[in-house]
Amino acid sequence: MSRQHDTPADADGDPRAPVGELVARLVADPAEPDRGSRGRELRSLTRALALSARGAGRASVLGGRWLTDLMVDTAPRIPSRDLATLQAQHPGLDREDLAQTLISGAAKASAAVGAAGGVLAAVEFAAPPTLLSAPAQIAGETLLIAAIEVKLIAELHEVYGVPVPATPGRRAAAYLVAWTNRRGLDPLDPAGLKLSLGAAAKAALRRRLIRRAGRNLSTMGPLMSGAVAGSIINHRETRRLGEQVRADLRSR
Repeated sequence: MSRQHDTPADADGDPRAPVGELVARLVADPAEPDRGSRGRELRSLTRALALSARGAGRASVLGGRWLTDLMVDTAPRIPSRDLATLQAQHPGLDREDLAQTLISGAAKASAAVGAAGGVLAAVEFAAPPTLLSAPAQIAGETLLIAAIEVKLIAELHEVYGVPVPATPGRRAAAYLVAWTNRRGLDPLDPAGLKLSLGAAAKAALRRRLIRRAGRNLSTMGPLMSGAVAGSIINHRETRRLGEQVRADLRSR
């Protein structure tokens, strides 16, 4: 996971890089795009994922390994802000207010992804041949929301003074474990700071991603019902995750 002062990893030659880089760019964008803009971005990501899925194979896609590998590849590219940057961008806020601002912002961003997914699904239902892209759209929403939430977790650790002192790749692994477990990392427990993802951690991450993808099925509702449902569910789930991690970090 890259902080603002880190140099993004070089992904030349990696066939998955276009997906990871696109997700990272969408998460890093400080502006609040309108629903149409977010929908176009999600459509671009969906196309990239459809190509990636064809290369990964049916078994990998259906079993969740493809989505897990994409998330592991994407995580080090997700930009997160260090404490100095956060304080400069939100002057005058104390720790609790800053944490609340980050949680609210992430919940809004997650809701925007759900709303855009619902709009895109409505368009897809109007053109039946393109329904084949629905699984890729669900994967795209899942990756985007997971990236938003991983970024939130990393920045909450900065706010509460427990950042992971490691390379971007190792930080990403640690924050992926925190996202999977929906808990803050304990700096006094070396066993809890997973700086690499073993088989058990990847299996847990895969189960969490599959559950998250299942929630995103709500955006596939007919007409605009999916946009409303997706927005509400994503906002609620991201806020709940942020509050859980915040409470965990605050208790330490």
